[in-house]
Amino acid sequence: MDAIIETLATGLGSTIGWLAESGVLFVMFGAMWVGFAIAVIGSQPSIDEVWQTIRSWPLIVQLLAWILVLPVMAGLWVWETTWPLLVRLVVVLGLAGWNLMILLPRALQGAR
Repeated sequence: MDAIIETLATGLGSTIGWLAESGVLFVMFGAMWVGFAIAVIGSQPSIDEVWQTIRSWPLIVQLLAWILVLPVMAGLWVWETTWPLLVRLVVVLGLAGWNLMILLPRALQGAR
């Protein structure tokens, strides 16, 4: 059993590492944040619909969504709060900027 778990964990870790190094995660999260921005600017009710749809999912599926795309889910949660608009904008932009900066491929970060 240990060998199976170790093989799965190593494979998963290697896959995530490759996705991060190659820039695939950067592009995926970038697309999610662009979609979020388009929804905020063009169609506020669509953000509410997405939030309500996610909230209607079974708890285990919600948990999986939070784990897989935590920064975007956190941004969606912040946007759905009753905080002042300026506070929500600053927090969501901060989350998006931090998320994309962390996932920026090394080739684009400059020499290290």
